[in-house]
Amino acid sequence: MKSAVIVFPGSNCDRDAHDAIERVTGHAPSMVWHQETELPGGTEFVMVPGGFSYGDYLRCGAMASRSAIIPALRAHGERGAPILGVCNGFQVLTETGLLPGALMRNAGLTFICEKAPLTIENGNTQFTSAYGGKRDVVFPIAHHDGNYFADATTLDRLEGEGQVVFRYANNPNGSARDIAGITNARGTIMGMMPHPERAVDSDHGGTDGLGVFESLLGSA
Repeated sequence: MKSAVIVFPGSNCDRDAHDAIERVTGHAPSMVWHQETELPGGTEFVMVPGGFSYGDYLRCGAMASRSAIIPALRAHGERGAPILGVCNGFQVLTETGLLPGALMRNAGLTFICEKAPLTIENGNTQFTSAYGGKRDVVFPIAHHDGNYFADATTLDRLEGEGQVVFRYANNPNGSARDIAGITNARGTIMGMMPHPERAVDSDHGGTDGLGVFESLLGSA
């Protein structure tokens, strides 16, 4: 699967994303600067990585959502091609409207950097199928604005349609209904605050994140 990672000023997980994708596929993704207006020809999967795009000014992801590459990203998503947004990437996807809801300041008003136990709520998505029924995983988190919010109607719809994919076991940031990751209605776009790309190497603390990339990239 030909893949691409979008790089914004302030991205700091783009290299982690690159290495996770290359580890699973054996092929390096294209690194696409945010001022480009097109994705590389034949791109099948796009990852929007974590970090602090534009220094998190205004709202996290708000300025990045106006970057030149966003129309191409939106078109990619609208034709049903997969997109994964992690941490700041999740914030960007909500700011662009590709995913519902918003990420607000953590309930404790502090930056959180720790390992987060998660429950896989839906193992039948293209982002989780490789887990083979496994329910419990641990991914790192590192964020100041990871408190997921949506109105009750939206939350009920996400729950009812199986769009809640990951849930916190011990909600560290106040997210509504312990939500850590969601998909769009088609199940082709996922946003999550925890970092699967930082959990792909046993020497770095664990490999629970590999399943996300193996599911997506077809190499489980």
